[in-house]
Amino acid sequence: MTTEPPHIPVLLRPMLDNLNCRDGGLFADGTFGAGGYTRAILESCPQNKVIAFDRDPTVMSTVREFQARFGERFTFIPQCFGTIETALQAVCDSVKLDGFVLDLGVSSMQIDQPERGFSFRFEGPLDMRMSCNGIPAEEIVNTFSEQKLADILYRYGEEKLSRRIAKAIVSARVQKPIKTTSELADIVHHVMPKPRDGSDSAMRTFQALRIFVNDELGELERALDASVRVLKPNGRLVVVTFHSLEDRIVKNFMIEHSSLRPNANRHAFMPEADLKTPEFEVITRKPITADAQELADNPRAHSAKLRCAVRKENRC
Repeated sequence: MTTEPPHIPVLLRPMLDNLNCRDGGLFADGTFGAGGYTRAILESCPQNKVIAFDRDPTVMSTVREFQARFGERFTFIPQCFGTIETALQAVCDSVKLDGFVLDLGVSSMQIDQPERGFSFRFEGPLDMRMSCNGIPAEEIVNTFSEQKLADILYRYGEEKLSRRIAKAIVSARVQKPIKTTSELADIVHHVMPKPRDGSDSAMRTFQALRIFVNDELGELERALDASVRVLKPNGRLVVVTFHSLEDRIVKNFMIEHSSLRPNANRHAFMPEADLKTPEFEVITRKPITADAQELADNPRAHSAKLRCAVRKENRC
C-alpha cells in the first residue's frame, strides 16, 4: 500500500477539474514529487494513465510504490519536464497527451530536508540542486563575480537590493568560504532591512540561487513550447505557479498562443507573415487561487495560481 504523501497538493480540486481527466486518457505530470497530482489523476478514473517526470532521485521510493499499485497505468521518466517532447518520442512517435500538468517551484519535501540546502530556515550545506548533479549554490556564491551575483539576485529573485547583497557576499567570502545555508542567510540579514510583511529578508536571495542552479525558468519555457506539439486537440495544459516570474511566463505564453494575443481578431490589421491560427484557447482568463478553506488547511497555497488552456484543433 502507498503511504500518505508528506505534503498537501496545492489546488488539487481545481487541477482535476481543469485537466478534465474524468473520462480516461493519457496525462503527463511534469513534477511528480510526492505523487499528489499523479495519485489524484489515476484515482479519478480507472482508465487514466500517467507519465510522470522528476529529476530528483530521492523520489524513487514513492515511484516504486506507485509502480506496485498502479502497474502499467503509471510510467516514470527520471528527467526534467522540459525534455517531455523527446521523452515521449522515445516511447512512441505517435504518443499524444490528453493533459499536461505542472506544479512548479521547490517541493515541500525538498525544503524540509536540511541536507538539500534549499531553505534559510534550516542549517545545511549550500546545495539547492534538485537533481543532485551539476553546480551547487556553494560554488556560485564563492566563485561568481560580484556583478554576476547581483544579476542573478535581481533577475531571478527580483531583489531590488541585489548589488548590496552581492557586495556583502563577496566581502564575506574573502574571510572564509560560505558553505552553509545559515552562513549565507546571516550575511543577507546583516545588510538587509527586515521586511514589513514579516517575511524573511533572505527569501529572495535563496529563491534566485535555486532558480539559477536548476535552470527552472528555462525548463518551464521548454515545456510550454513542447506542449503545443505533445497535446492532442482538446488536450489540457494546466500550470500551477508560486511566484511572479513563473506566472508571467505562463500567462504570456498562453496569451501569445491564443486568440487573446494582440491583433488576433479578424478585424485587426496584421502583417501576413504574422498571421497564425491560435493553438490554444485560454480557459482561465484570471488565475485560479486557493479558497479560504484551503488557505487555512495549507498555508503553502497562499501564493499559488493556476492557469489552464485547451489545445485547439490543428488546421492546415
